[in-house]
Formats: sequence, C-alpha cells, structure tokens
Amino acid sequence: MWSYGASSENVTFHYVGLDEPDKPLIYSWMLNQTDKIPPPRRASVVLRFHEQTHELIVDLSSSRTSIVSKEVYHGNGFPMLTLEEQTAASDLPRTHDQFIRSIEKRGLNMSDVVCACYTVGWYGEPRSRRAMKVLAYYTNGTVNFYMRPIEGIVMVVDLELMKIVKYHDRFTTTVPTAEDTEYRLEKQNPPFGPHLEGAAIVQPHGPGFEIKGHTIR
Repeated sequence: MWSYGASSENVTFHYVGLDEPDKPLIYSWMLNQTDKIPPPRRASVVLRFHEQTHELIVDLSSSRTSIVSKEVYHGNGFPMLTLEEQTAASDLPRTHDQFIRSIEKRGLNMSDVVCACYTVGWYGEPRSRRAMKVLAYYTNGTVNFYMRPIEGIVMVVDLELMKIVKYHDRFTTTVPTAEDTEYRLEKQNPPFGPHLEGAAIVQPHGPGFEIKGHTIR
C-alpha cells in the first residue's frame, strides 16, 4: 500500500479475498508433473481512497508483494460497509445537539439509548454519497432493543465525512415496554423454554458409515 500512495490513515479495506487462478492454468500445472512452481497466489482487494473505490489484484507469490493491476470503479453502488465505520456512525448521535434534545424531550436516559445504522438504498440519483440511516432504540430493562424503537427520529450520516448531514424528529410517541421482549433461551420460562433432559447417541458396534477423503459411504 505504501507504493500505491496510501496509508493506514486515509484508506479503508472493504474486501480482501482470494483471486482464483484461471482453471486452464490450474489444469496445466496439475498435468505437468515436472513443473514444481504452482500458479501465482493473488488477492483481490477492494478499498476506498480519496472518496473513490479502487479494485486491486495483489501478487503474494514472492516475499516482495506487488500490485498486478489497479483501477478505479466508476459504476453504481459502493463496497460493503466496514464494522469500524458502522460503529463510528452509530456513536455520532450521542454528541449531536439535536439528538440530545430529542432524547431529553422524551424523558429518556441517554445511557440506555442504542443507535443502529442501515443502508439508505439507491433511488435513481446520477451520483450519490456513501450514507447510512441511523435509528435509535431504548434498552432500559431488556437486551432486545429492537423491540423498543424510539420512533420519530431519523438521521443520515455521510460516511466519507463521518458526520450527521440530515436530522429529522417528526413526532413523539410512547416507547414500547420491555415486558416480554426477552429472547435468550436460558432466560425463557415454560412453555417457551422447558427444561430438557440430556440425550446420548450410542453406537455399540461402531458407526454405520465410512469417511474416506471427501467421500462418505
């Protein structure tokens, strides 16, 4: 990446995976018993740099990693979201003045508020920004915060700027109660979580199948 002109401070990796060699190359190598050098190991990389999506093929065959090809993607859509930027976008509302006022207006405790982000979709714009919609939920008595949405508040975060660019507080309504929102099995009571006795599978004469390589008989 240093040779590409990027650093860890201004580049984000959205995908790194195997770039599979062409099948004819694989077959040729398998049939040629005298050729001990395997096909090159390459990785396919998708990254964001200077608000552009870059697609790279990186050769990993030697100790000196090199970029085989690189191009800027100009089509519709954006690469998958990273966990880091989703976390950062979800944390933005906590320091946003309008959001703080909205939570206070509803009489809620900010320490029990959880925000989650979602993709905004594409509605035919010739050129759009990488953005996410952020919604708020209330825990306070439950871990299943999706059952307690704080309705009326919708925020849009620009991921390149990492900033809330749109804020809407359209209405207020009562937050659903935390009663009967528990979903974890160990917390359930009968009949939804009955106590089950342990079970054991015994094969006194050995298994009735055989595993050989990738074949099961």
